[in-house]
Amino acid sequence: MVQLNYLTLGLLACLVSSAVSIPMPWPLSSLFPRQASGQQIRGVRDPIYHLYLQDLDGKPVLGPEESADTFDISGTIQSTTTGLYLTIGESDASYMPITWSEEGTTTAWGLEGDTIITTQSSSYGRQLNWVVCADETSGYYDIYLQTGADVPPGDCSNYQTLHLPCLC
Repeated sequence: MVQLNYLTLGLLACLVSSAVSIPMPWPLSSLFPRQASGQQIRGVRDPIYHLYLQDLDGKPVLGPEESADTFDISGTIQSTTTGLYLTIGESDASYMPITWSEEGTTTAWGLEGDTIITTQSSSYGRQLNWVVCADETSGYYDIYLQTGADVPPGDCSNYQTLHLPCLC
């Protein structure tokens, strides 16, 4: 009896798929989870184009690169500056508040290419969209994980994505 591991199965599926033009039934990234160490996280579209994840008065926000933090990503997202973890809060709406915590309780984070996602196997399913809302006082942007179509009141932009710096 032949035993195949995930790497062998993934490579075999990829070869067969490309040879006969059959789409793969799952993203290849699910077989090869990526990790990142000491990376910035940024927006790529207006109004958060090249704004970076950081702490402002105890909450995660998007702001200028000069004050950007760096993060280790491996199931959790941990600040390399403060040691705090990015945590998904609870909400009755489809947008979930994002906070810092001392414990890495949100283990749903992953990468798809350079895009920050929640993984398919997590309780959130595969999510890659964010809602960002301008803070009128600071000029920074509050962030929410988007799992549907609801939007908080205020100056908000829906269906944004967050990324590592270009991996090209």
